[in-house]
Amino acid sequence: MATQATYPVEERIVQTLRHLGIEQAHFAASMPRDWGGLVITHPEVVSSLTLVCPMGVNLDALRANTPRLLVVTGDQGRPAQEARQIVGDLPGATLITLRNYFSPPWADVIADRTPDVGSALMDFVARIDQGRMGRAGVLSEGEGELADISYSVRGSGPPLVLLPLALAPSQWQPLLATLSRRYCTITLGGPALGMVAHLEARAQSGYLRVVQQLIEEARLRPGEAVLEVGCGSGALVRWLARHTGGANRIVGADINRYLLREAAALARKEGVEGAIELREGNAEALPFPDNHFDVTMACTVAEEGDADRMLAEFVRVTRPGGRVAVMVRSIDMPWWVNLPLRAELKSKVEGRGRLGGNVQEQGCADASLYRRFYQAVLTQVKMLPQLAICAGGERLEYVKERIVTGLKSEEAGEWREAVARADAEGTFFIAEPFHCAVGTKP
Repeated sequence: MATQATYPVEERIVQTLRHLGIEQAHFAASMPRDWGGLVITHPEVVSSLTLVCPMGVNLDALRANTPRLLVVTGDQGRPAQEARQIVGDLPGATLITLRNYFSPPWADVIADRTPDVGSALMDFVARIDQGRMGRAGVLSEGEGELADISYSVRGSGPPLVLLPLALAPSQWQPLLATLSRRYCTITLGGPALGMVAHLEARAQSGYLRVVQQLIEEARLRPGEAVLEVGCGSGALVRWLARHTGGANRIVGADINRYLLREAAALARKEGVEGAIELREGNAEALPFPDNHFDVTMACTVAEEGDADRMLAEFVRVTRPGGRVAVMVRSIDMPWWVNLPLRAELKSKVEGRGRLGGNVQEQGCADASLYRRFYQAVLTQVKMLPQLAICAGGERLEYVKERIVTGLKSEEAGEWREAVARADAEGTFFIAEPFHCAVGTKP
């Protein structure tokens, strides 16, 4: 018999709402995995949907059962381009643009633009509720967890469900007091939702094999201390704790308090909290003394800030003779999609930077990683471009959604037909490129 924790995420959300006595609610979210299935299978539950700096959009879900939709995004970079395309493809959707704002997945949009997002969301929901006798939520305030979904209830009024906002450190916190004065505000989180679910699924894919190769090249030995910078939900440090069997001191650092809270909860749940130390820390100014770790590693972090400053910090906290190991996404290498597509569409789907964007101006997501290692005066540098294979599971579903987001309707139809044929043959996979390097501190 299936347990609740094995149900699709939309069923778990519905179960959580029913547990709270809620039949219908307004929803605000970011990541398509959280809301896509809900809109398709339970459209009657969704009074409206607000997407704040969306990280990809499930257009099939929205076209099948178009809810009242608001999209809030910045006006810079690829996220803004995708948001405009989404709204253009969905007549009746509303777009609110935050001027002079870049909104990659790690943007702390609620903290940065609290009044703008709050006004847009509340005005939108108020227009929908105008003239309707919707059932107000009168629930006891408090917290709980059901089927790997945590919930927190505040305020009273029409139910408003807040799903996680990608990598935003503050999540919805800066708006909770304002929203809960007008709405019964239910904040959902936990390992089944948002970026935590995304990071955990990634660590179950071919991505982990690339990380394993990085660790092997770093020659981690028993008794050595290892630091992972940007540990996120803790998927890799938990894997390291199991892999090394307690033979190493393992520290995970991240600037994101939201992810650190979830990482601590997952470590407790898996019984490895005693083998891992979690610390809040900025990759550009690490809270550790000089010459402190034998191996310092960072996976897909150098894209999100000043890569040279980060690398200098990695070197600083590493002992002489210790190793620095870094992995970054690649926007200068094409992906490989194992589908028989016509040349023009295949080029569009696999093209350089097609899926690896959202890189800060001073970040690194290309082969400059290798030059930077030499500039950081590291020796014995090993240069390791790698492919991570996605052949199934949630990671593959996420990548497929990201691809469809950038396709025209006729291209999307051709794509789906090719995927269906390849799935039937068992030959469908996607290979994601990464640049990896390991160097020794002299």
